[in-house]
Amino acid sequence: MNFAALGISAAEPVSGGCIHRCYRGERDGRAVFLKLNEARFVDAFAAEAEGLAALRAAGCRAPEPLAHGSVGASAYLLLEFLDLRAGGDLSALGSMLAALHRRQAARFGWARDNTIGATPQANGWCESWTMFWRERRLAPQLALAARNGYRIDVPPVWRLLEGHEPAPSLLHGDLWSGNTGFLPDGAPVLFDPAVYYGDREADLAMTELFGGFPGEFYCAYNAAWPLASGYQQRKPLYNLYHLLNHLNLFGGAYLTQVRAALRLLARSL
Repeated sequence: MNFAALGISAAEPVSGGCIHRCYRGERDGRAVFLKLNEARFVDAFAAEAEGLAALRAAGCRAPEPLAHGSVGASAYLLLEFLDLRAGGDLSALGSMLAALHRRQAARFGWARDNTIGATPQANGWCESWTMFWRERRLAPQLALAARNGYRIDVPPVWRLLEGHEPAPSLLHGDLWSGNTGFLPDGAPVLFDPAVYYGDREADLAMTELFGGFPGEFYCAYNAAWPLASGYQQRKPLYNLYHLLNHLNLFGGAYLTQVRAALRLLARSL
């Protein structure tokens, strides 16, 4: 990669996930964070920049998107560099997420499709949350799993959403601990979003999928905006989407978890 073509100097590789190549560099006297991948990722980077801008507009601390596009055979996303730590003010993180979810729309979805990890994520607008979750979330993942050779028998689990009428809240969309960090003063930061307007419970459910966040986070969130009754029954349905995505991205090691989630959901029907 010709970093000079982007006005970047002193570029050094840094960790930044399992999908893209990441670098810290200098541009116009400020530290920047650069993501690189094949040219086919140009739209995914544009969608990520839009998602970060949406988080920031809603009052969240998130890296400022500076530029995105393609140079030669590479797509790039250039961001503000933030010096992040793994630990910080978890109560502030919970309160910030509740404030994000207060930003709402008239329908479910987003103005463009984006990605969940490296998987395309369809976001076409829907009036019905049940229809959105069935058609925009579960159906594409199940179809991809079938193409990948996985046989999965799925009962009509979306019926668990019948009668549940959430407001369309702005969601981070891929909210696990690896997509959060903290500034040196402890202030929370969100990054790597897959934004759309949906049920806020979907964000909370994912925070519990891979080990969960510490209790201070949930206490602060519920103090700001308590979750509705029935969340515990809906949580496995929302996390089924992410388990299916991990199955499609990383292989059969996740098939047991997918089938266990489906058995749990079937007992609730």
